[in-house]
Amino acid sequence: MRSTLCLFLVLFLFSSCGSVKNLKKESARFQQEFDSTHLKLESQDQLSRSPYGNLQLRLQGNDFELGYKKGLITKPLLQHQEDVFFQKVADFVPKPKRQRLLMKFLKWYHRDILKDIPLNYRKEIYGLSRHAGNKYDYVGSKYERSLLLHGAHDIGHAMQDLMLVGCSSVALWDSQTEDGKLLIGRNFDFYVNDAFAENKIVEFIAPTEGYKYAAVSWPGMIGVVSGMNEKGLTISLNAGKSSIPLRGKTPISIVARDILQHAQNIDEAIQIAKGFKVFISESVLIGSAQDNRAVNIEMSPKRFDVFEVNNNILFCTNHFQSPTYTKDKRNKSHIASSHSQYRLDKLKQSFRKKAIYQPEDIAKVLRDATGLKNEDIGYGNEKALNQLLAHHAVIFKPDELLMWVSNNPYQLGTMEAYDLRKIFQNNEPIEAIKKLEIPADPFLKTKAFADFQQFKKLLPEMEQAAKTKQYLSDNKLQRFEQTNPNLWLTHQVLGDYYFKHQNWEKASHYYEIALSKEVSSEKAKEHLQKKLQKARKKL
Repeated sequence: MRSTLCLFLVLFLFSSCGSVKNLKKESARFQQEFDSTHLKLESQDQLSRSPYGNLQLRLQGNDFELGYKKGLITKPLLQHQEDVFFQKVADFVPKPKRQRLLMKFLKWYHRDILKDIPLNYRKEIYGLSRHAGNKYDYVGSKYERSLLLHGAHDIGHAMQDLMLVGCSSVALWDSQTEDGKLLIGRNFDFYVNDAFAENKIVEFIAPTEGYKYAAVSWPGMIGVVSGMNEKGLTISLNAGKSSIPLRGKTPISIVARDILQHAQNIDEAIQIAKGFKVFISESVLIGSAQDNRAVNIEMSPKRFDVFEVNNNILFCTNHFQSPTYTKDKRNKSHIASSHSQYRLDKLKQSFRKKAIYQPEDIAKVLRDATGLKNEDIGYGNEKALNQLLAHHAVIFKPDELLMWVSNNPYQLGTMEAYDLRKIFQNNEPIEAIKKLEIPADPFLKTKAFADFQQFKKLLPEMEQAAKTKQYLSDNKLQRFEQTNPNLWLTHQVLGDYYFKHQNWEKASHYYEIALSKEVSSEKAKEHLQKKLQKARKKL
């Protein structure tokens, strides 16, 4: 990863272009077109908040209208989301000078983004960007920032070492469901921080061109990561392991949006996907009411395949399963070294081939924080289906156009049920179906969850103390250990703390405990082994 980033920086330093090509010309053209258009909110354009906290957004219009209205109606949320994102950038790159260098590099890397994103979506992004704040104008124009932020999801996927993703999905049909109709469930584990997920939006969009669709999103986003259209076609994104190409291409969320807006069955979804070039590897799980089955479209910068099953159960985590990728070195390495295969095995354990499932059963599996054979592997372990960081969980029943969406925290809050057929047929205020909701997970009321919340609050302080050689009280160290005793990371952090303070005996002790737990990846395990070896040598 470091060598790849170094290569990028070298290319950047020798590049003559530090910005998106033709951006000023397109901005001027859009501005002229925009000024000649009369845009305002209509009665059917609505934003409300559900009883459990999610935002509910309904919009209709053409490309400029959808973007402008979305920006106008969510303006404070849009600007807050931009604050959250750039604060995260500041956490990684604290110095403003280096932040500007990073953004300049991203502009060069996405220099052809105006070719990579179709015109109608660029117009929508431009309309949206009119409502961005002025705080980050030093980074780039509002339109430029909005374009680049649509690639953030892909960059997070490509740089898997940041552990931003770990999504899990399942589709069941025929003998696996009560009525034989397709059911799909997914956790979307793209994690920036808790603030990023504060304002989840369940949006219901009626574009002038194409099919109406519903999606779960966040302010400032026009792409799709989880959604279903009026034809009962569903889509959910699951990242794979990617090499990083020499320039950005079409953001995968834009590919997903195009499929959702223009495809009514699996064959049409495949044909649309083939028309795009992407710069990350992604499993795109497509479910179809017309076909009453699901497939995984597996896309990468160099290959394309479709993975299908004949046993009525399709699983998807974060590696490829189709024949095209069986010999792919990067995919094989990812299977061997990451937590993706572990979660796939957990899904297989959770869904037996001879059982019949309902939405409540899927929700229970998506919320499961245990490991294989229900082993306690610590809360927040990336090997769990429920890593306690999900942006959202969704369950689809395409034949009936029903969609269940989780509320905060994570995927544990009440899952509200929406009837898309009813919502798309009228302009009444959006309401979920009370009798179909799936109650919040009882885990929220347990001491274990309270302890995990305390663990999350203490973790940054512990990590900072381990870096700066700050002394903490024995009571605080003990309390931290007790909040999440079965998670390997708890003991690694304590080991790092004592290592920094040259207490080699305690450092060795905690590294040994960490290695005895279910470590989430081979890379983390190798790091622990090296630190243990160094501590033992100092004894």
